[in-house]
Amino acid sequence: VAVAAPSAVARDAALAMVRDGGNAVDAAIAAALVAMSTEPGIVSLMGGAFVNIWPADGDPELIDGNVEMPGRGAGPERFGTGVRRVVTAYGGGVTMYAAHGSVANAGAVQALSLARDRHGALPWTDLVAPASVACRRGYPLGGAAATYLEYVREPLFGEDPEALRVVSGPDGRALAAGETTRNEALADVLDRLADEGPALFTTGEVGQALVADMAANGGLVTAEDLESYEAVVRIPLQRRLGEWIVALNPPPSIGGPMLAVLLGELVRRGSWSWRDLIEIQRAVLTYRHQVHDVSRDLERDGLRLLAEVKRHGLAGLPTSASTAHVSTVDSDGTACAITFSAGYGAGVAIPGTGLLLNNCLGEPELNRLGLHNLAPGTRLASNMAPTTARRPDGTALAIGSPGADRITTALMQVLGRVCLHGEGLVDAISAPRVHVTVRADLPVRVDYEDAPAIDEAVAALGLEGNAYPGPHMYFGGVGAACRWGTAGVAGDGTGGGGLEAAGDLRRAAAVGTT
Repeated sequence: VAVAAPSAVARDAALAMVRDGGNAVDAAIAAALVAMSTEPGIVSLMGGAFVNIWPADGDPELIDGNVEMPGRGAGPERFGTGVRRVVTAYGGGVTMYAAHGSVANAGAVQALSLARDRHGALPWTDLVAPASVACRRGYPLGGAAATYLEYVREPLFGEDPEALRVVSGPDGRALAAGETTRNEALADVLDRLADEGPALFTTGEVGQALVADMAANGGLVTAEDLESYEAVVRIPLQRRLGEWIVALNPPPSIGGPMLAVLLGELVRRGSWSWRDLIEIQRAVLTYRHQVHDVSRDLERDGLRLLAEVKRHGLAGLPTSASTAHVSTVDSDGTACAITFSAGYGAGVAIPGTGLLLNNCLGEPELNRLGLHNLAPGTRLASNMAPTTARRPDGTALAIGSPGADRITTALMQVLGRVCLHGEGLVDAISAPRVHVTVRADLPVRVDYEDAPAIDEAVAALGLEGNAYPGPHMYFGGVGAACRWGTAGVAGDGTGGGGLEAAGDLRRAAAVGTT
């Protein structure tokens, strides 16, 4: 198997599953569970996830475990309350809404469990065990988590003593990157999760504790929400990209349809330039800003976007936060890509569990309709776009990225280089990137990693530019795993074959193969 994961602890868990007889899906699930348990502030077991699986002997599928709007059976007085405004210097200045009223109904664990049931080879208990061991024995805090917590530990987590303990050292101080920390309460929960399965978080003791805490502190999540949640198996969007077939996250996700259109326009233009990249991003992301970000029916509007572009081209279009990703491919050719998020974090934990909660209802960029302004049970908007792909020679690819709205533009550029230009994974991931930022009542801005050719393209288009001096985590953190087929890396029989994993220097990454 080839593995690209957010940390060495997660990567090692994935490789251990393969040594025990597991496949790419087992490896990816174990790595995701470890990351959700050992990246406090970045991701959490109480968030959302999408699992893209392309089996070696079957059709691709997407398991949707995204968060949804809670509040089934709640009285009207509980809506529109229960949040506090948190202003931080993170990311140049981010304002978010936290506390119990910001917590959405989570589905990540349900999605991972369903993926194991449908495609795994190992028992659920084996897949959960590495996360429990890491929390009990200790794990090094990752660089992304340390950086984020440097800005938000006090303002976001400071009002909940248990949450603050999870993101602090034993003496109450801030943790440095690489410093070993533990979460023994969460280890106990993981041991029970291994035995009881996702029911622990719905009808079980942890779910009951969550519901009681929500009712006492202005949250919306109810017992009916937890019992009603189901991970959904969806048919991915499929697009041809040169010789490749790419399987993408379908509606109601925003990320998949946007990426489908971005990649389709690269194909349409053939040999594309930096100017082409910027023009395509400007058209597609402007449409997103005007339509998808205020949509009440993301599935309908996602399908409408795809239909309009197919019919008219781009001329037919009107003018988070914290995420992590795992990619795996095994020697049989099964590819699995999992992207997961808990927003910026609610700053609170379920009492007695060490489980940090998401704030997905409090992310302004995903809730432009306003606080609690969706019907209970509605899946929230998501940028996440885990992707799998195949080539006729037997090549299988799993790829994805964290990075909020930069997920789709990062993947557009890497997939364009790999699938259309025949570049290797490492070169494609390392190349400079651009991202067009669409702002309300302000001119479009092109953010980019400094390169003379991009400078020229921005100037030629007469757009405002914001150059970063070099590779920067703002532009995502692409992780890819591939089993190269008979045509090799370049698609012409050269460039080697076998298993390869590649991570992004822009963010902490750990890669490995067995």
